Amino acid sequence: MADQVKYTQKLKGDKVLIIGGSAGIGYGAAEASLENGCTVIISSSNPSRVEKAITSLQKTYPSAASRITGHACDLGDEATLESNIAALFEAVGDGIDHVIHTAGDSLAVKALPEIDMEFIKKAGLVRFYAPLFIGKYAPPRMNPGPKSSITLTTGGVAERPNPNWTVVNSYATGLQGMVRGLALDLKPIRVNLVCPGAVDTELWAGMSPERKAGFFKQIEEKLPVGKVGTIEEVAESYLYLMKDRNTTGTQVVTTGGHLIV
Repeated sequence: MADQVKYTQKLKGDKVLIIGGSAGIGYGAAEASLENGCTVIISSSNPSRVEKAITSLQKTYPSAASRITGHACDLGDEATLESNIAALFEAVGDGIDHVIHTAGDSLAVKALPEIDMEFIKKAGLVRFYAPLFIGKYAPPRMNPGPKSSITLTTGGVAERPNPNWTVVNSYATGLQGMVRGLALDLKPIRVNLVCPGAVDTELWAGMSPERKAGFFKQIEEKLPVGKVGTIEEVAESYLYLMKDRNTTGTQVVTTGGHLIV
């Protein structure tokens, strides 16, 4: 007689679209979804990155190769943002169980005297404005009911602002209100938010190795866990929010304790 599997098989067979899944946290969420038996669709603004991610995942998970596909979707152009998102969901088709959005803008860090309207709008296109259109176009393609979910991504700066990060902080904090509103507007589909702290991803690729190491050391000296987060650790938050059908309109924080020090 086989053991029951009511906890470990909750996501088996689910269809998961990961926007921003070609790298970083999104790629980790794709790995975690595949290991839990899901069909995964990767989306990224760059077609070559989508193909590279698909190839890499199929190499790592050869038995799941048929469950991995992808579509490019450029979120960085204001003029085409909505139409591109609409086209993405048209291409993915019906029967989506979960949408994860981890795609982000470049860190828009500037002193207030240096910002202008173009800078402000560009800073939030991918992270903030795109989720509103995801909320518009995803639900008609999703399976109805609380089994289905949309999970967005903010950052620790929403809780602990930094100097010269006012524009970024505004969008990061705004996502908390957006998630609560979407959870009501899209019910019974669930909508939640993951709030990572510093995570070792390609986001820091613009830093020299020496500067990055020094920056991470400063962070680690303050964190209760004593280290910067990894992609594999943070990906667990997305799995949880897909699995727990009693959770909506809320935020999971994975910052290594940054918010209490």
